[in-house]
Amino acid sequence: MIKKLWIAIIAVGFAGTVNAQDVKFGVKLGMNVSSVNESGPNSLDSKTGFLIGVTSEVKLTDKFSLQPELLFSQQGSRANDPDGFTLDLNYITLPVMVKYYVVDGFSVEAGPQFSFLVRDEILDGGSVTDVTAESFDLAANLGLGYQFKSGLFFQTRYNLGLIDTNISENFNNKNAVFQMSLGYQF
Repeated sequence: MIKKLWIAIIAVGFAGTVNAQDVKFGVKLGMNVSSVNESGPNSLDSKTGFLIGVTSEVKLTDKFSLQPELLFSQQGSRANDPDGFTLDLNYITLPVMVKYYVVDGFSVEAGPQFSFLVRDEILDGGSVTDVTAESFDLAANLGLGYQFKSGLFFQTRYNLGLIDTNISENFNNKNAVFQMSLGYQF
């Protein structure tokens, strides 16, 4: 896992050296509404969490840019039973978004997200149980954003996990996260 993390960090760093004069850096904070989609008879409800991290944007042309990010993201699910459990999955995520500016300030975004699990547990009543979720997740992201001239930006994004989390041996479980975030580019 450490090797994959270093490869991702080097890739993000390399992306920032492409055209140093057209690179902006920023911070972002947001909210996740996440679930672990299950292909079995037990359905899970969504769980809210937060995301926080740093971004950079590398301008490639007038219309296209590349936005690598390094984020901490709280994800997981809740059992649909009111007395049920909560599954907490915390990740360090590295989304690499390609942004297309439709009009000045408004962008459509798409790209992969590489996620590294840092904590996984089930909260049930007052007890905490460790689970053995997959330590790496690959997701496909699609989103929209608006960047004000002041540097303030808003983004909304949906990311769909492509790798089974291996939380349950009997069913396929994949992360699904809707994100809303606010940020500022310097």
